[in-house]
Amino acid sequence: QSFIEGRIKDIESKLSLAQIIDVTKLHADGRVVFGATVAVFEEETDQEHTYQIVGEDEADIKQGLISVSSPMARAFIGKSEGDVAVVQAPGGERNFEIVAVRYE
Repeated sequence: QSFIEGRIKDIESKLSLAQIIDVTKLHADGRVVFGATVAVFEEETDQEHTYQIVGEDEADIKQGLISVSSPMARAFIGKSEGDVAVVQAPGGERNFEIVAVRYE
């Protein structure tokens, strides 16, 4: 029961500090920022992926939602179309070219 009470307090705290960000009103001049949807091309696998950068509690890689604190998101933030982001992965460096940045 104490574990459940602790969890309730944790969720209440997160809700009281939550902020709603309207991504469609962002003016980031084409740069990747929190809330942006990023289309990237992975050079090693020759595949294109699309990710949205979200908060830690919303992250779900299967749906293309990556946490703002993840290594991938940290590598993408601040980049623009045409830039290459280098991600330090457990298997070595992975290079992603930023194909498109959308605020939807």
